[in-house]
Amino acid sequence: MKSTFIRILILVALAACRPDPIDSISGSNPDWTEASHGNAAPDYSVVFPQDQVNELEITIGADNWTAIRSNMKALYGFDFGSGGMGGPPGTFPTTEPDYVQTTVKFKGKTWQHVGFRLKGNSTLSTAWRSGIYKLPFRLDFDKFEDVQPSIKNQKFYGFKELSFSPGVKDNSLIREKLGSDIFRMAGMPAAQSAFYKVYIDFGAGMKYCGVYCGLELPDDKMVIQQLGEDAGNLYKPESKLATFIQTEFEKKNNELAGDFGDVSGFVKALQSTKRSSDVVAWRTGLEAIFNVDHFTKYLAINNAIVNWDTYGVMAHNYYLYNHSSKGLMWIPWDHNESFSKSPGITGTTGGPTGPGNALSLTMNEVGTGWPLINYIANDAVYFEKYKSHMRDFKNGVFQQNTLDAMIDKYYDLITPFVVGANGEQPNYTHLSNDAAFTAERAALKTHVSNRIALINQFLP
Repeated sequence: MKSTFIRILILVALAACRPDPIDSISGSNPDWTEASHGNAAPDYSVVFPQDQVNELEITIGADNWTAIRSNMKALYGFDFGSGGMGGPPGTFPTTEPDYVQTTVKFKGKTWQHVGFRLKGNSTLSTAWRSGIYKLPFRLDFDKFEDVQPSIKNQKFYGFKELSFSPGVKDNSLIREKLGSDIFRMAGMPAAQSAFYKVYIDFGAGMKYCGVYCGLELPDDKMVIQQLGEDAGNLYKPESKLATFIQTEFEKKNNELAGDFGDVSGFVKALQSTKRSSDVVAWRTGLEAIFNVDHFTKYLAINNAIVNWDTYGVMAHNYYLYNHSSKGLMWIPWDHNESFSKSPGITGTTGGPTGPGNALSLTMNEVGTGWPLINYIANDAVYFEKYKSHMRDFKNGVFQQNTLDAMIDKYYDLITPFVVGANGEQPNYTHLSNDAAFTAERAALKTHVSNRIALINQFLP
């Protein structure tokens, strides 16, 4: 009895000395504050400043770099720096690369056990096979909280995840940001972004990996900020919307609910036979679940600036959010291929709508394999909405002076960290030379000028 009593006293004493979860977090990371690491409101001014270039340090380490290489070889079939430009378009693994635990430093503070994984399709394949360390990646700040309890609910100034685009195939390094900003300026929900100088330790010390565009992920923070709520289902589809296949609609929230009725109903309404027998009833049914006006506005902006790497050419790079009063809403994503190529007013009927083939302004070449665009392009009411939104965009945001000023601002911000003594270096850049970067400033302005002239011809 006495020994039992003594054991109880010892257990009580140990329990009293054990720190609560907050103390444990603070003890393991003295940099932890509620504002920087805790579940605080997102601080856009810190994470996405518009007048400066942020700096980020990531320690991966030799063992994790070896693990990343092994994982990528298993997924893609080739090792880092194996040569060439990657496989044929569209032949990418369906499984995402694995996360590894890393350490992140920013503004004198440290985030521990941060999930790091590579991301992307053709951009990742190109960078990986070319042996360029300036790789596209994503950070998840509480990815490993189940095995590292000290980081439970760890955030980065209110953000759980961030995406970093390295400007593969973009000599200007600003297309990702320019595209996203343009959509928001025109009243479309799109990710906030900022430029970052990124340093990574792959196991041999910190190396400058160049200028990246850091972006927020379309998640609860973004939809609350821009759409005023976050309770509805959020999807990242990889679907042409010709048929409903549940596995093509990745849920980004409400995963346990198992309810896909909104997107399955959308595809059903889109494909309803009433489109040919009673077009008014077809429009009514479609608009009851999908915000068609919102989509035609997106389509007008996307075709005006030209971004081929999305729906209509590729079955990816868009999100759908089911708003409580506005229906399913289209959210654009991934603009590193925007502001390039310049298709004409009309396309070749039945012509290719595969990789690299941007859509014409009339979209007449788009077949039934892409029903959402095909049906809108061939519906007089919806096509007029599309043209009206393009007219508003051209007369509002898409002005030469506006775009020229944005291009100059972004170039002036990042130029000191791209070219010159403190610029990007071989094996850590996708630029062939400094001239490739500097020449794109004028090329982007010319692209805008050409698109405005073409749109003026297209619209009465």
